[in-house]
Amino acid sequence: MNIPFYKYVSGREEHSNVSDVLDGEDINQVEELEKEFSSYVGAKYALSTSHGTSALHLAMLALDLKRGDKVLCSVNAYPNVPEVVRHFDAEPVFIDIDATSYNINLDLLEAYLEDNESKKLKAVIVTHIAGNPVDLERLYSIAKIYHVKIVEDACDALGATYKGKKIGSTGADITCFNFSSHLKKSVCNGGMLVTNSQEIMERARLLHNHGIVREADSLEYIYEVVDIGNDYSMSELNAAYIRAQIKSQDKNIARQQAIAKIYNEAFESVSHVTIPDLTNSEHPFSLYIIKVDKNRDSFAVELRDVGIETGLHYIPLHLLAYYKTKYSLRVNDFPVALRKYQQVLSLPLYAGMSDAEVKYVCEKIKKIAKTRV
Repeated sequence: MNIPFYKYVSGREEHSNVSDVLDGEDINQVEELEKEFSSYVGAKYALSTSHGTSALHLAMLALDLKRGDKVLCSVNAYPNVPEVVRHFDAEPVFIDIDATSYNINLDLLEAYLEDNESKKLKAVIVTHIAGNPVDLERLYSIAKIYHVKIVEDACDALGATYKGKKIGSTGADITCFNFSSHLKKSVCNGGMLVTNSQEIMERARLLHNHGIVREADSLEYIYEVVDIGNDYSMSELNAAYIRAQIKSQDKNIARQQAIAKIYNEAFESVSHVTIPDLTNSEHPFSLYIIKVDKNRDSFAVELRDVGIETGLHYIPLHLLAYYKTKYSLRVNDFPVALRKYQQVLSLPLYAGMSDAEVKYVCEKIKKIAKTRV
């Protein structure tokens, strides 16, 4: 049996929506997606982008990030997070992680802000690992005290909730979503930037299409450019497909949680394997991350040999050549992230997994774990 790390699922509605575009139906799929997405997450404004990374980049533009500004982020994030900061010749500042959730450590974040008050500190980008949010009430309180903007990287938090409210509506200045995130590639790309700030959205919309403006009654080909933007636009085909996917998201999360429950029960007493923290009953389990206490990579190789693909979320940023060299970072500068990196392994978990596939993963994990000494 071969079980990929992730496999997208599409149904009749996806095909129907895409056919509408190909048939030239008079439906603005992008506008419809933005309205439906705004309603789904409970945010005032939503703006579609070509990819999740472009949503993050546009967020930095909307916050008017400038050379020399500083943006704090977890050292355990995908490279697109600090990358969008560096494109402005601004500086990412890495913070170590919480040992249980693998999210940014809020104690360390607050300590850094307390010790480094500066007008150059512009924002904090917070990644919700596996869709499991940080303590957002505390995060927003910290941001208010130290006057920094909060941008939430919700690449794995679509449909996730915090105290009953969907991510994207809980109080961040900007939240960015990715419909084809790292290791979970779909057949389409797309991202979404959401905010409750009219000012932020007006600037994001202006810069979304090269800073172009048009008079309401002018000819289509007459335009003016009033700022430096870029082209972040999502295609109609991608929007059509994603619209159908959004409608299935809550059902997909319920299935992910059901699979996670099976994994939890199967691995709870397995030697050398530690299951994820289960204290958050709202955890969407967009990823299922175990810890392997001995030879994680050989464990992954053995799983691959029996047809099971795995993932890693993530290689800590301070271990990557560009950031290690640019900022003279040492291996032990972020000890928690380093230790967890050596152990964590993401297992296949997606709504389309059959019970037989889930059972197969459980059996093979148990079998391989027994060989550890």
